[in-house]
Amino acid sequence: MPTVLKIGPYRFFFYSNERGEPPHIHVQRERFLAKFWLNTVTLAGSRRFSSHELRTIQKYVDENREIFLEAWNEHIDS
Repeated sequence: MPTVLKIGPYRFFFYSNERGEPPHIHVQRERFLAKFWLNTVTLAGSRRFSSHELRTIQKYVDENREIFLEAWNEHIDS
């Protein structure tokens, strides 16, 4: 499960066995989890994060979308 980026308490990562899915990024803080699609940044699902915190995280995903897509493509193509 490669970690792509850490911002404050958030770890952005993806799982190695997700080759069949569209590009996305998982976000974790403690036992809180969320998943965002990257082609058009949208929330795919969340556990325990508040709406307010999800908006903050989505902003981070938007700002770093190209980094996440590049990491996804490098890992999936390898």
